[in-house]
Amino acid sequence: MGGYAEAVRERVRLARVAVAEAREAADPYAPAVAEDDLDDALRLASSVDVDPDGGPGNASPV
Repeated sequence: MGGYAEAVRERVRLARVAVAEAREAADPYAPAVAEDDLDDALRLASSVDVDPDGGPGNASPV
């Protein structure tokens, strides 16, 4: 699952950047939209057992 796990981690990373940028924006709705995207990315990572902050491998050893 190496390539897929890395893609999931990258999606989470980009979503976190978007949340940080949205919080600095003048648009009051931008943070909510960015946080929803982050929630989706984290939910995806959890559903496929990928640690979004980890290195190679799964979130929990089996």
